[in-house]
Amino acid sequence: MTGFPPLEFEARVTRAQQRMQNAGLAALLLTTEPELRYFTGYLTRFWESPTRPWFLIVPASGKPVAVIPSIGAALMAQTWIDDIRTWSAPDLTDDGVTLLADALTELTPDGAAIGCPDGHETHVRMPLADFTRLRDLIAARRITGDHGILRALRMVKSELEVAKIRTACQIATRAFARVPEIASAGTPLDQVFRRFQILCLEEGADWVPYLAGGAEQGGYTDVISPATQTPLEPGDVLMLDTGLVRDGYFCDYDRNWSVGPASAAVRTAHAQLIEASDAAFEQARPGATAAQLFHTMNAILTDGSTGTDAGRLGHGLGMSLTEWPSLIPDDHTELQPGMVLTLEPGIAVNGKILVHEENILITDGAPEFLSPRLGPELPTL
Repeated sequence: MTGFPPLEFEARVTRAQQRMQNAGLAALLLTTEPELRYFTGYLTRFWESPTRPWFLIVPASGKPVAVIPSIGAALMAQTWIDDIRTWSAPDLTDDGVTLLADALTELTPDGAAIGCPDGHETHVRMPLADFTRLRDLIAARRITGDHGILRALRMVKSELEVAKIRTACQIATRAFARVPEIASAGTPLDQVFRRFQILCLEEGADWVPYLAGGAEQGGYTDVISPATQTPLEPGDVLMLDTGLVRDGYFCDYDRNWSVGPASAAVRTAHAQLIEASDAAFEQARPGATAAQLFHTMNAILTDGSTGTDAGRLGHGLGMSLTEWPSLIPDDHTELQPGMVLTLEPGIAVNGKILVHEENILITDGAPEFLSPRLGPELPTL
């Protein structure tokens, strides 16, 4: 099924409005792609252009109101939203600011607090000058933080959302299974990257906005550099980490291969990664915390030696490639049924690193692998 039925969005708005009432907010002001899509289902790649701002108001009661450039009106009209206010953008004098101020004034009383997401992993997607002008135009009201409402809502996925993430993971699984078709000794790494994206598309991805990885002797030095033209050689470890999208939802997991026989150190390190991932998986039940999963993996990975200095060992997953929470020592977010997480342990080996990543679902009981659990043996190309 493409998209969601209106009942899914109605439930999201109801949950948001209940939290808004408790926080004393008269409206939410949303400006980023996942925030707008969460409440509307508005899915477009037009966000790649930074030219136009887009706004959504979630009032204290009733349906959201879209304040958007006229170029998006036809698509927004295909969603469940019926109050769509537009202007011809870009307007170098007034790029929707007055229209947005008028809508906020209409939908909220004098003295109202209007919440805007303001925590980690958030931003306001409009020019600072326009944001300042907006505040002046609604001077009888104030823009505050959203008290973590969007974060709390998006962390816990509905069954329909989980189904889309599961589908994305299945597409990646089929693409990963075909890597031996495209990668072997002598194949340039950049060619592997391009061909793997083609495999993802052939297997059903809508697009592949994220692909990272590396290939070096006995491991790799980082996992975010662009692919080079260097051919794969015997003794290399190849890693591919994909964030492909299906119907607006990501998967995010990786796989490693040895080009020819792997060294004993590499085989041992890879087995430790799987051990760490499995240990965190067994612990990933309601009531456990993100920090506890970090410490469980970190104890296995370091064993008194150095780690990879990656900063975190996993994160949330959904409409964005990375979401809240972060598996770090200071994130004490309690796991809840419906959360989708990545487990992403990394380990140092002879001056290089190896990284392994899985996608899991938190349930009422035992967790579920959304990516197929990998055994300790390192596959060979």
